[in-house]
Amino acid sequence: MIAELKKVLSASDCLPRHVAIIMDGNGRWAQRQGKMRVFGHKAGVDKVRDAVTFANELKINALTLFAFSSENWQRPQAEVTLLMELFFTVLSREVKRLDRNNVKLQIIGDTTRFSQKLQDKIADAQLRTANNTGLVLNIAANYGGRWDIAQACQIVANKVKLGELEPEQVTEQLIGQHISMAHLPELDLLIRTGGDCRISNFLLWQCAYAELYFTECLWPDFDQEEFAKAITGFVATERRYGCTGEQVQAD
Repeated sequence: MIAELKKVLSASDCLPRHVAIIMDGNGRWAQRQGKMRVFGHKAGVDKVRDAVTFANELKINALTLFAFSSENWQRPQAEVTLLMELFFTVLSREVKRLDRNNVKLQIIGDTTRFSQKLQDKIADAQLRTANNTGLVLNIAANYGGRWDIAQACQIVANKVKLGELEPEQVTEQLIGQHISMAHLPELDLLIRTGGDCRISNFLLWQCAYAELYFTECLWPDFDQEEFAKAITGFVATERRYGCTGEQVQAD
């Protein structure tokens, strides 16, 4: 089934260039099985590998995964500590696989709050894969959409302060140049697992014209077939960008 879906999708000329996923439902998945939340997070790591493999096989340009939000620091300390340890372990274990498959790893977000040990591991992983030319895998860690916009505005405001820009020169395009992942194709598709229909402060700027796909499927159950369903829905969507359907069809 999945092999046939891959074949059909690979032949499409309407695939998304950039896909983002809010990987929700790890804790609930574990609780439904009578296990501690940690088991859900560990199971979710395997699905990250599946998603990266699937996106790479379809030759999608970029895949962005929401691993840890700026609000997640509010979770119980034990869970935060575990997530940090898991992040470090996964980076150590998976970077060789990513490099071997020509995947370029980038971490987006404010990493300064992480331990120096984890910051060093992030830097090493990014450096090792920096010259790869395949899928760009963005991991959003200590990331928030409002933070992203604020830090872009701070950069632009400083240019105004230094006299490098006049206030009237500040445009959407200029701010957009300083938003995370500005060098990548615009976000085409945002997927959220776990049943909630919100974007939870994720890629607020980048989501302006992205298609949104919400599924009840919990992240540890999100396999390549579920991913293919989301891509299939995107391919079937008429994207109008403010125009009418007639205008789009005329083009």
